[in-house]
Amino acid sequence: ITPFLLLPPSGISLWSAGVSCPVCVPSQLLAHPQPQYHYLYRINFLMKNGFFLSIGSTLPSHLAANTQENSDQSITNGLLRKIVSGTNAQACSSQGLIPPHISQIYDELFVIHQKLQRESLVQQEYALQLQKREHFLTEREAVLFRHEAALAKIRGVEEEVHTKFGIIKEQHEAEVKQLTEVLREITKENRRLKSSFDTLKEVNDSLRKQLSGVTELNKKLEGQARKVQARLENLQRKHELLTVQKSKNICQMVQQSKPVKQEKVMVTSKNAKLPTNSQVYELLTFLMDWISDQHLSKIKIHEEREDSHKPVAIETSKKICTQERCLKLLPIAIEQLQWMPFVNPKLHMPVIKFIYWSIRQLDTGVQHATMTSTMRRLGEDIFKGVVIKGNPHSSSEQSTETKSKSAAFFKSSYMPLRFLSTLIVLKTVTQVDYLAQAFDSLRTDLKTDEGKALFLEYDCVPIILSHLKVSSRGLLSSALDGLLQMTTESGFVQPFLEACSNESFFRTCSLLLRSSKLETQILEKMCVMLQKLSRIKSNKKMFEMFTLHQMIQELHRTTNPDHVFLCINLNSILLNLGLSRSNSLTSPV
Repeated sequence: ITPFLLLPPSGISLWSAGVSCPVCVPSQLLAHPQPQYHYLYRINFLMKNGFFLSIGSTLPSHLAANTQENSDQSITNGLLRKIVSGTNAQACSSQGLIPPHISQIYDELFVIHQKLQRESLVQQEYALQLQKREHFLTEREAVLFRHEAALAKIRGVEEEVHTKFGIIKEQHEAEVKQLTEVLREITKENRRLKSSFDTLKEVNDSLRKQLSGVTELNKKLEGQARKVQARLENLQRKHELLTVQKSKNICQMVQQSKPVKQEKVMVTSKNAKLPTNSQVYELLTFLMDWISDQHLSKIKIHEEREDSHKPVAIETSKKICTQERCLKLLPIAIEQLQWMPFVNPKLHMPVIKFIYWSIRQLDTGVQHATMTSTMRRLGEDIFKGVVIKGNPHSSSEQSTETKSKSAAFFKSSYMPLRFLSTLIVLKTVTQVDYLAQAFDSLRTDLKTDEGKALFLEYDCVPIILSHLKVSSRGLLSSALDGLLQMTTESGFVQPFLEACSNESFFRTCSLLLRSSKLETQILEKMCVMLQKLSRIKSNKKMFEMFTLHQMIQELHRTTNPDHVFLCINLNSILLNLGLSRSNSLTSPV
């Protein structure tokens, strides 16, 4: 296919950037080319290819300004347009032939055109490579942006992780510190318990030593008791023998004076003595009850009558008179205990009550020296009971045939009688084992409301106070237990505390607290009593009178804090006395 086939049959208009008029080529020349018009064919071909080259060889806008080949191509295209325009003008005017040097120029231009076309293809390939590289770089840039976003997210997560790690670390340090404090407290408590255990162990060892000493003493006392029991049995036998001999002598005298009426007299005497004796005992018991309730139980303490002067002398004379009568009647009443097995048990109570109040009357004054042995014998009879074989008024043959009779006082099942007997034992007996059993019985009875009522009725506080001594360590704890039993919650607490609100009780407590040999257990029991007494406002004078408040402050200052119960009671006493502020100031010193 030749280039002429691409032109329209009527002619072609060639345009260029530098040519203002078109070049018209006749269609006859193009259809029938002659040798002289051969240059027109080439020019037409170059113009046409140059035109298309100027269109097809355009590069992208970012490469057009940077390529030297595009500028050379534009120069060549301009030169061709000038040649064509000049040639067309010359052909149209003169219809002459083209010189050979012009044809050579045209050939060179054609070669240059082919070279430029090849370079244009190379540049197009390079442009495609650049586009691919640009696309690759764009993708890499997108991947890089994604990586940067991921790294930024990772940095945020890392900061959050570091923050949480710091919080967890602080929590861990706080927990470790708290657990360390708890461990320190537990260690301190263990040391405290260990020291308490060591103290208890030492106390246990000392108690074991005391127990061994008490056991040895008990053995000695048992030996002495056996000797005394044997002596008592001998004396009883001697007494029975003397009684029998006396009755025999009386019988012999009666037989000598009245031998005829011997049998009748003996029968009448046997029938008359027992009823008369029982009636006399009934009368005596009523009288004893009356005297005990109306006179002997009205014991007045000297401290309650300090304000009066004239009535004191009268009451003192009456008191001395009452004590003298009790001194006379008490031995006789004690002798009548031997008759108790033959009397109705209901009549035992008035006799024991009379003996008890008589002892209490003597306790307020100066006891006669001759009453010591009588009191000891009374305590033993009350503790052991009275056992008699046969009737003392019967003959020896009848006394051996009759069964032995007994009267139980301390071991009686009737609580009022047992309670009074216990109080008499506590007042008269000095043997430690008897007193220990008496305190056990008293503590058992005080667990009931009836026992507490009897405690207040018979004014037992002075009896307990007589055993609150440092010298009697074995009985000190038992005596305090009896007092503490009365402080348990009941309706008898307030009357009991009022009965303890006197000078004798506070004087005894003061003497005990002045001793440095008291055990912690004894101090705790005493502080419980004083704490309850400190609630009564009127007792503040008693605390100050016997300087108990100063002793309690000193105890609070020197007491080991491990003894929590004792410290609490001491604080409560000081608080009730209104000394808690001063105590808080002096305690750290």
